[in-house]
Amino acid sequence: MQFIKSDINIDFIGKRTLAFGLSALMIVISIITLVVHKGPRYGIDFAGGTLIQVKFQQPVKINAIKKGLSKIGMSTASVQVFGERQDNEFLIRTDKSTAKADSLSSEVASALQQSTGQEAQIRRVEMVGPQVGKDLREKALFAIFFSLLFITIYISGRFELKWLLSGVVAAALMGAVYFLSLFKVSVPFLILAALIISLIIFWFLGLKYAMGAIVALIHDVTITVGIFSIFNKEFSLPIIAALLTIIGYSLNDTIIVFDRIRENLRRNRKQTLETTLNRSINETLSRTILTSLTTLVVVIALFVYGGGIIHDFAFALMVGIVVGTYSSIFVASPILLAWQGKK
Repeated sequence: MQFIKSDINIDFIGKRTLAFGLSALMIVISIITLVVHKGPRYGIDFAGGTLIQVKFQQPVKINAIKKGLSKIGMSTASVQVFGERQDNEFLIRTDKSTAKADSLSSEVASALQQSTGQEAQIRRVEMVGPQVGKDLREKALFAIFFSLLFITIYISGRFELKWLLSGVVAAALMGAVYFLSLFKVSVPFLILAALIISLIIFWFLGLKYAMGAIVALIHDVTITVGIFSIFNKEFSLPIIAALLTIIGYSLNDTIIVFDRIRENLRRNRKQTLETTLNRSINETLSRTILTSLTTLVVVIALFVYGGGIIHDFAFALMVGIVVGTYSSIFVASPILLAWQGKK
């Protein structure tokens, strides 16, 4: 069965202004949401504190759970339903950290049994100190930044044969970031400044393929984080893993399109760049959509049936696959046309 006709010719590049406007709107909304919420809603991994998952045999009220927690000095703890309501499972989050999980488990179980009249089964207890949470936040940001930087080296080397130039630029940026981090410069602002400087350097050095790829990846990560902020979902270590997965997935789509663009530029040197870009995107459209759809079906199944533990992870992948497919078509390739306009 033929999913997309081989002679399809959609004018994707002609719609680049509309696409850029939509992308800019989504990015602005994401940034505003993050500013209003004062950053992502960090989970226990990054904020520090204690997370307790508890299960009851019969339905209980959240107020009864909070009443029991207040008796053991956890009056500020937040309680929310975990999974389906009929499962009678709850997540308890508190900024209180203790050295021994066993003693805390027995203390919480006893307090909840008195306040609810039911036996409370402690399913898990996770504890992270405030300093550990801060270190994890910084390492997560560095992981995303360096992954983007190493991707630019690969793209420049593969498509433009500028291994040495891109390597020198990346080494200089990594050295500057490491040097400034020794002076306790705020890591988020440090990474943001490094990314902006990277884009400026790529623009002036003519690393057009690397610039198109990294703009698309920054676009995907920003919108995914913004949607998490809009829905007030927790930002934890599994979400960082999801973001790195999204970067790899989106890059794969972008490379397929770039590879076809490079081939068509060699075959048809007399055609305009806009025509070549459109032709290349249309030629790879069937593969892009089929790959995205099959992956999305699997991720949706994880989201629906995977349970509460990987719910947010699957949600991040769902958003990332949709946004990544969009950016490979409407963001990465038009950057090449913008760069030609600069020339």
